[in-house]
Amino acid sequence: MLFTDRSSAGRLLAQDLTGYANRPDVLVLALPRGGVPIAFEIATVLNIELDVLLVRKLGVPNQQELAMGAIASGDVEILNEDIVRDLNLSEQNIAEVAAQEYQELKRREQLYRGNGPFPKLQGKTVILVDDGLATGATMWAAILAVRKQQPTRIVVAVPVAPSTAYSQLADKVDEMVCLATPKPFYSVGQWYERFGQTTDDEVRELLIKAANPHQPLSLGTPS
Repeated sequence: MLFTDRSSAGRLLAQDLTGYANRPDVLVLALPRGGVPIAFEIATVLNIELDVLLVRKLGVPNQQELAMGAIASGDVEILNEDIVRDLNLSEQNIAEVAAQEYQELKRREQLYRGNGPFPKLQGKTVILVDDGLATGATMWAAILAVRKQQPTRIVVAVPVAPSTAYSQLADKVDEMVCLATPKPFYSVGQWYERFGQTTDDEVRELLIKAANPHQPLSLGTPS
């Protein structure tokens, strides 16, 4: 399956999530930035609340695309011990990368949410959304962050993922919705016709639009 862009992938995902439509106890949490256009479509189609959960990948020094772990809002940090061991990464290596990513996480929290509080998740069904999984480390950090707030149910919804990441995460949540688990799997972006970077301005615009559905988008619909 090849997706036109993130927005179209979100509309397709919404078709598999219709059981959550029009429910005030359901919240869509997008992983910025790429997960936001997808989550916006899901929240719009299903008429449910949208917010963001900040997660940052911890990239291996000089190999940023390779995740050695991830951090999330709520002081959640996970490490891929196999990668740390295989690459002989020191505690200092990890700490330096984590410090940089925590700084960026806080910057984005302020940018996207301002002084607004993080939504209360206790007793709610939370749908975690991203534009795809690679290693699954980022989504696992998001799951751990959400678990700390004791929701009733955690659902992960992504358009595409490798079968290994899908299997690992499916056992850790109440429901896993994924439209495609292609083999071979090289990257998330290869399964989209258009996969440009989602900007901070687009994220803010979509969050404002979700909170004020009758306000027109000034940037057009992001991909």
